[in-house]
Amino acid sequence: MKIGEKIFVSLTYTLKVNGEVVDSATAERPLQFVYGAGYLLPKFEEAIKGLGQGDKFEFTLSPADGYGEVIPEAIADLPKSVFMINGVIEEGLLTVGNQIPMSTADGQRLLGVVKEVMEDKVKMDFNHPMAGKTLNFTGEILEVREATDADLMHGMAAAGGGCGCDCGCDHSSCGDGCGDGCCK
Repeated sequence: MKIGEKIFVSLTYTLKVNGEVVDSATAERPLQFVYGAGYLLPKFEEAIKGLGQGDKFEFTLSPADGYGEVIPEAIADLPKSVFMINGVIEEGLLTVGNQIPMSTADGQRLLGVVKEVMEDKVKMDFNHPMAGKTLNFTGEILEVREATDADLMHGMAAAGGGCGCDCGCDHSSCGDGCGDGCCK
């Protein structure tokens, strides 16, 4: 059986950026998903289409095919008061590199990275942590089978999760708490 629409896939992968491993899924904690369900980057799925159990893969995604280019307008200076709760900023919160979940005035959820802490403001970057990066994937297909009704109904959750971007995993290296390897 080969990977295609409505096929359950279990795979391992290593994601490298600039030669450094930034994310992975192992045989013990594989990435599991229904192909074509919309959880992964389209170009990631395109690269593994037609592979079968035991096949190895290696491919590179440009920033345009991954998480896009860095958008300068997504970097903003915010007043420190935005981070206060009851007039106090939690100790250690405003540390360069910290990822802070935030929301816009209309309730849209955003994840920002602290880039710089100044006297009265904080420079936050709301670009995806992998924006502007070339993604180098290697891995192996562990299992390919027809998706069950539960797989199709629940996508990755029923399939057992694994780590992948914005998909709801609990992998500690995931940049946004949901993984950054290969999902949208």
